[in-house]
Amino acid sequence: MSVPKYRTYIIHSVLFLLTFFTTTLAGVQWLNQDVFDLSNFVHGLPYSLSLLAVLASHEFGHYFAAKHHQIDVTLPYFIPIPPFLANPFGTMGAVIRIRSPLTRRTVLFDVGIAGPIAGLVVTLGIFLFGITHLPPKEFLYTVHPDYRILSEMPEGGFTLGKSLMFNGLLQLADGRDFIPPMSEIYHYPYLCVGWFGLFVTALNLMPVGQLDGGHILYALIGPRVQGLAARIFFGILILIGIASLIPISGLNVQLGTTGWLLWAAILYFLVKLDHPEVADPEPLTQGRIYLGWCTMLLFILMFPPVPFFV
Repeated sequence: MSVPKYRTYIIHSVLFLLTFFTTTLAGVQWLNQDVFDLSNFVHGLPYSLSLLAVLASHEFGHYFAAKHHQIDVTLPYFIPIPPFLANPFGTMGAVIRIRSPLTRRTVLFDVGIAGPIAGLVVTLGIFLFGITHLPPKEFLYTVHPDYRILSEMPEGGFTLGKSLMFNGLLQLADGRDFIPPMSEIYHYPYLCVGWFGLFVTALNLMPVGQLDGGHILYALIGPRVQGLAARIFFGILILIGIASLIPISGLNVQLGTTGWLLWAAILYFLVKLDHPEVADPEPLTQGRIYLGWCTMLLFILMFPPVPFFV
């Protein structure tokens, strides 16, 4: 029995509004303000509106590509989560449901790549705005009043890890009086959302199963090589996860994170490594092939081996 259309619209709307609320609370929490004082709500809006723009652009990239190919697809389901629980970002992202089989490699490629490309464009726009509108160092004193009496910025605490792309983008701020360290960057909503957008795009571009990267790679090189690439990447995740458990004397560097072991388990048991077969021998156009390999290169540049550390 199908759900009436108006009820599905209500579900999508309620989930979006709840996610708007939880991400705004996350924005308030990133500024070290009281999330239970609703007068602080407005301070979380730059973060929540930017983050929702990234998530919406990604999912609507998939949505409009599917509609272009006359594929039956749902509107995005946003996933809220209170930031004071396990996830400080205020959301677990968003998903769409494709209700028609993708029977052609071209369609598989177009639908798979449209989301990451759209999300990345918006992510870069938000990050560039943030890096060109950095507030002075005194802004941090509103977040950490105790920093005023310190002679230098304290190190340690919860820290976001750099990917090659994020590190390169930070170079755009060279010459400015103050660039926040990675242990403070989440207090800057546009930089935080820029980091989050790159991270989420990298997660989706992993060349595994029915993730966006799995769709793209399957369409590019077929099932056999995609399956091999998925297993190689799966092994790399395991190695990075195990590396975090091995103490190395005299090396003050975190080589990995155990979080990748959990993610590897999710990929293996839920997402699956192999992409479902698409029985279509028609090759992609040359333009799609170039775009696909460029996107997989961007995945390597966006992937952070250690996304978080303390």
